Amino acid sequence: MSTKIISTCIMKTAIFSYILLSASSLTAQEQQTAAESTLTTKFGIKGGVNFTNLYIDDVNDEKMKVGANVGFFAKIPITKGISFQPELLYSNKGSKVNYDNVLLGQGEYRYNLHYLELPLLFSFNIVKNFSIHAGGYGAYLLAANIKDLNEDGSVENIEELNAADFNRFDAGLAAGLGFDVGNFTIGARYNYGLIEIGKSGSLVGELNKNAKNSAINVFLGFAF
Repeated sequence: MSTKIISTCIMKTAIFSYILLSASSLTAQEQQTAAESTLTTKFGIKGGVNFTNLYIDDVNDEKMKVGANVGFFAKIPITKGISFQPELLYSNKGSKVNYDNVLLGQGEYRYNLHYLELPLLFSFNIVKNFSIHAGGYGAYLLAANIKDLNEDGSVENIEELNAADFNRFDAGLAAGLGFDVGNFTIGARYNYGLIEIGKSGSLVGELNKNAKNSAINVFLGFAF
């Protein structure tokens, strides 16, 4: 990893740390419903929609892809208004990429990447029913499906591109907000990947140099 990449990662981590520290100094409300008398650890399910893209050099453009995210979460109180929130999710990411190069000519690749994702977040209730959360995530690539759009509009699977061409592990930063009504939560989050998706020396790596995941997800959760 180059010095430039390391410096960038350190800078972004410092920014997120500042957000966490600033949020903790705000007036917080208890993270509990009207029916609860004490702070309680909660477990829940959540699901929503991903709007994903790839940051890529040397391509004409990147087009947003719509996918799903679904899984489980826990909300563990640390103190009044501050909770630790681990999650375990299935998350579908990717992008549509127009390419134009000597190696492959012109065309459009459609990346469909399936991840098992583990966000580790801290949640802060800054006013009643409203919270912000920030932290990081790690992810493991379960499968990858890449298709090539032909000039006649038909789509073909690309046999020479598969999960073996991708880095199995991904990691990045995450931040978002949530609105709580009883045990229901409606929220949105932005995930910023810090690891290139393509293996060095692979076709994916050569085609998509410096490509990293980027995702906005909107979700609905229910805690028990």
